[in-house]
Amino acid sequence: MEARPDDGRRETEEERADRQWSELLQELRVAQTGVQILFGFLLAVVFQQRFAELGETDRDIYVVTVLLGSATAAALIGPVSYHRLLTGRRMKPETVIWASRLTILGLVLLFCTMCSTLLLILRVALHNQLALWLVGGMALWFVICWFVFPLWALARGRSGPGGGKRSGEGAASGAARRGGAGG
Repeated sequence: MEARPDDGRRETEEERADRQWSELLQELRVAQTGVQILFGFLLAVVFQQRFAELGETDRDIYVVTVLLGSATAAALIGPVSYHRLLTGRRMKPETVIWASRLTILGLVLLFCTMCSTLLLILRVALHNQLALWLVGGMALWFVICWFVFPLWALARGRSGPGGGKRSGEGAASGAARRGGAGG
């Protein structure tokens, strides 16, 4: 059995990979559903009558948004394909690491997709420069919620007694420390 200092678990590398894969799948289910709904709405926009009224800049933003949505869906669905193609080849730990990396890439792409979608909608709704400021504020909020808070928790967890995990520290910070998914 592989021992890890202060990880609080007694599991083999394969058991850890199975648990981490299960945790990652739960996270992906939430993200994939939202991305698929958003992407579906984006695809339908072009078929609306008002689409013809969009200016060139708004059409360009739309095209970029659809491409970002497509890339996001690919990155967040990619771990499923990765797992399916490698199942039974005794590569679960590697699969979890790469699936986790794809998920993080998917979250970054989702951030870009959300900002681009907001920019398009707010430009059409407001017809002024306020849209850029509102998108900037929301982008900052996304960065804080999705990246700053988890990294802050990770930093606090590392600075705890003895530099190890604090009681009740979440799986995310343990995963980030080890570079994989789950804790």
